[in-house]
Amino acid sequence: MMLTYDNEGRPKLLVTIENLTPTVGVFVAANSVIVDSDCATLDTRNNYIVLDFDDSTNESICFDSVMPQQYRGGNIEVRIHYAMTSATSGDVDWSVKFDRVAESDLDIDSASYSGSTEKVNNTVPSTSGQIGIATIPVSSGGEMDNIVAGDLYRMCITRGASADTATGDAELIAVEIREL
Repeated sequence: MMLTYDNEGRPKLLVTIENLTPTVGVFVAANSVIVDSDCATLDTRNNYIVLDFDDSTNESICFDSVMPQQYRGGNIEVRIHYAMTSATSGDVDWSVKFDRVAESDLDIDSASYSGSTEKVNNTVPSTSGQIGIATIPVSSGGEMDNIVAGDLYRMCITRGASADTATGDAELIAVEIREL
């Protein structure tokens, strides 16, 4: 806070409010980019567009974006909003990886993804159709393929179906990236 005075000598109180965990990316199922193989499939549930991830095959989907200028270079968390088609028990495993495509840095004919960061054993909601949120912490630097503000990047989400215990499709609805 800072106390100042206007031209008439009246006091003015200035307050700065800072969001300490700003959202630096939001993606919905309709914004997805199809991958070459083992791709999650577009579907709808009660007029919500979702991405179905099978329970027997590790499937992936990607999203493209530009890291906003407000990104300060810190660690992030990837928040996956999902529901289950039929499961009401068990767990679902998710992983995320990034591919930085900075100016004059990488030819888009190839990819150089970071290693995957995983969040395993996310207990599914107890009612089919309820939203669960899996939060994956990701360190800045190598885990994000060294993405900085202004960089074009691709983020890929994978369901680790071969290791999780939930039956039926996991339905990805949205993904949020927050800087920590």
